Amino acid sequence: MFQSFEATTRPQDGPPRLAALRERLLRAGVTGWLCPRADAHQGEYVAARDERLAWLTGFTGSAGFAIVLPDRAGLFVDGRYRVQARLQCAAEFTPVNWPETRPADWLRAALPNGGVIGFDPWLHTPQEIETLTRGLKNSAITLQPMTNQIDPLWADQPGPPAGPVFPHPTEFAGESLASKCTRLAQSLTEAGETAALLTLPDSIAWLLNIRGRDLPRLPVAQCFAILHAGGHVSLFLDDTRLQPGVITQFEGIVTLRPPEALEPALRTLDGPVRLDPATAPQRLADVLTQADIAISRAADPCILPKARKTEAEINGTRAAHLRDGAAMAEFLCWLDTRVKALCAAPDTNPLTEIDIVRALEACRVATNQLEDISFDTIAGSGLNGAIVHYRVTEASNRNLRPGDLMLVDSGGQYRDGTTDITRTIAIGPAGEDESRAFTRVLQGMIAMSRARFPRGVAGSHLDALARFPLWLAGQDYDHGTGHGVGSFLSVHEGPQRLSRAGTTKLEPGMILSNEPGYYREGAFGIRIENLVLVQPAPALDGADDRDMLAFETLTLAPIDRRLIRADMLTTDERAWLNGYHTRVRNALTPLATSATANWLQQATAPL
Repeated sequence: MFQSFEATTRPQDGPPRLAALRERLLRAGVTGWLCPRADAHQGEYVAARDERLAWLTGFTGSAGFAIVLPDRAGLFVDGRYRVQARLQCAAEFTPVNWPETRPADWLRAALPNGGVIGFDPWLHTPQEIETLTRGLKNSAITLQPMTNQIDPLWADQPGPPAGPVFPHPTEFAGESLASKCTRLAQSLTEAGETAALLTLPDSIAWLLNIRGRDLPRLPVAQCFAILHAGGHVSLFLDDTRLQPGVITQFEGIVTLRPPEALEPALRTLDGPVRLDPATAPQRLADVLTQADIAISRAADPCILPKARKTEAEINGTRAAHLRDGAAMAEFLCWLDTRVKALCAAPDTNPLTEIDIVRALEACRVATNQLEDISFDTIAGSGLNGAIVHYRVTEASNRNLRPGDLMLVDSGGQYRDGTTDITRTIAIGPAGEDESRAFTRVLQGMIAMSRARFPRGVAGSHLDALARFPLWLAGQDYDHGTGHGVGSFLSVHEGPQRLSRAGTTKLEPGMILSNEPGYYREGAFGIRIENLVLVQPAPALDGADDRDMLAFETLTLAPIDRRLIRADMLTTDERAWLNGYHTRVRNALTPLATSATANWLQQATAPL
């Protein structure tokens, strides 16, 4: 955990690497370079070899990009990462608030006399390049595809991942790969398409009922595939990586071809070929265009079906959350004991953020069913909690102190489901500001949990429910309220989300996080997160005959009662919390050790 890529991305390394890149760009005859945090598959998680943005700048967040020019280097990050970017990067890299500042506008201001900006077409989507090109229209700035300019400078760049690929049983998936391929191929035929180019590893993993170990935290194999309208799939993957059982389930449906055969195979297709302009690399769009093959621009055909979980996936996710909740209860009981000792004698009973990460991960390992954690555990105490996606390192590790808030965001990957939970814990008596902010965040989380809404509603319609209590106090948070979650796949899964940008209609079977927060830079951070499942809403007596949906809360873990201002809660809010805690207690007590069972009685007592 702590020997991470961050160990090679010290802030002082940035300036000489930046200078070397500028010298190379000068020799190549270009003015600047686009450096995204991306790989050829455009996923959130990238292999160590693709961490070019971190290598160059020191910034290790999961989203962002840099634009390097001769006299400046802008690091574009959203609200989740602005504090982190300032802490991790040398002064030569200027954080830019994105998406508030568009890269085209920044370039126009920086290059009033024009210039040539190079980019690697494997690392950008057609949508990205077209948006930037439109933004630069009528300027003297042009874009130029090139081979990657950072790789030759990165002397110890890791090799490409080549982990094992193994079957994902139908008992967990709920549908065979033959059924999925037939169903999706029919949608291509109905759209008049001959094939679909699949570039997202989690889409391919879902479609073919496989999983892999190419990336940390995300159980996929990095590969490409072509789904043909007849239901056959061409998979571009080294067959030596396949574990027993994969070839058998592929028989008659999937043809294996080496990765280097992808571009030649694309050139032989008859169009139109579906290509998702938001997720495919520009390079593959160029290959089809240069071969004069018609492109049908449409969403990856796997994305929406993958989001609608089968009954098997739903039941597996419930089982995973019960197991994970028991592990969380053991951890929270352990933490409570350690906090009491810390507050009694801070100097003789120290407790660090790394101690917390290791203890929590050990509790999940003790289930004997953990495949991996679902993302690097976030354990931010005090001012570190205000860094939304903080990752503790040996350098940043902080001793907890009485009066701190401790924000712990974590999750597990199990064969039957993926979990993601955040709890904020009081380290001794909490201040008035902290308790009031915590209660407002809780009120927002409860409001979303209780929501009933008609079919056709999207996340953008619901996002304000979680923010309203904070807005009344002039407060807010700079991230979405919730993201989609996969089934033994990505902990951040689209297209569904609870945010102002969430336009996908919510449907039964979709799983999302519900995680409002509040962050005061230099002081503390608060977030409370449960996962929820979209379900048909229970009927109400006397209600209109309208088809309504609601959320089922999947996460099972106590919420710290010591931080709640009960006088701020309404009767309905108090009833929801007490009902939730009763459910948590009844579900987890039979799985808990005797010490944790006793602790659960206190932690879930009615307000």
